[in-house]
Amino acid sequence: MSRLAMVTGGAQGIGAEICRRLVADGMRVVVTDIQGDAAQVVAGQLPGAGHDSAQMDVSSETSVESAFARVEDKHGPVSVLVCNAGILILHDGQRLPIAQTSLDEWERTHAINTRGTFLCARAFLRSRTITPVPHGRIITFSSCAAQLGGYRSSAAYISSKSAILGFTKALARESAGFGITVNGIAPGLIDTAMLRMSMPPGQEAAATVAIPLGRLGETSDIAAVVSFLVSEQAAYVTGTMNDVNGGYRMQ
Repeated sequence: MSRLAMVTGGAQGIGAEICRRLVADGMRVVVTDIQGDAAQVVAGQLPGAGHDSAQMDVSSETSVESAFARVEDKHGPVSVLVCNAGILILHDGQRLPIAQTSLDEWERTHAINTRGTFLCARAFLRSRTITPVPHGRIITFSSCAAQLGGYRSSAAYISSKSAILGFTKALARESAGFGITVNGIAPGLIDTAMLRMSMPPGQEAAATVAIPLGRLGETSDIAAVVSFLVSEQAAYVTGTMNDVNGGYRMQ
């Protein structure tokens, strides 16, 4: 039977494109999202059989644990976990200065971006302790904003994604004993609804000036890197953070 992948935040944008790419790679995919109906639509559009969807709020321990249990009871063990779900809160398309940021906005951002990654990774590892799988993979998502201090992103978003930089390494060390690799992706300016919300209309050309490759990234650029990292060929790659930014940040 083909490997089973679970993708959080899979109902749109980067997450939906990752789902499509993993199916093209021969995997069964469970599309999860807080918007359960939207996740069901994406899953229904995936070619082939064996795909499914699940409503899941990654910030909720109960929701994550129950979703994992339902999925594995129905489809068998998850081999690939892609922690893509994330949020950037803007106000009329703009980030608030730190002095004007509410505690609620700070906590909500970290609950989804940081706690959500932790809860999903923990549920995955707990399940794999009971039922090991070959070629286990976890993909986390940080951001170029976390590495640069951000320009369009809020301090809450930057902080939440900075936490993922360290958590990915800790998770990789602890997962290695189970034969599971853990790698992160730090997207640059990717043409998604989230980016468009933070970018005034007609500013695409100006935004690409600082990108050596001369264009915004596409969701397929991210999905292609995920495809490699979860493949059997990437068995000796773990603990890395992969910049997918067209050269916007070079290290």
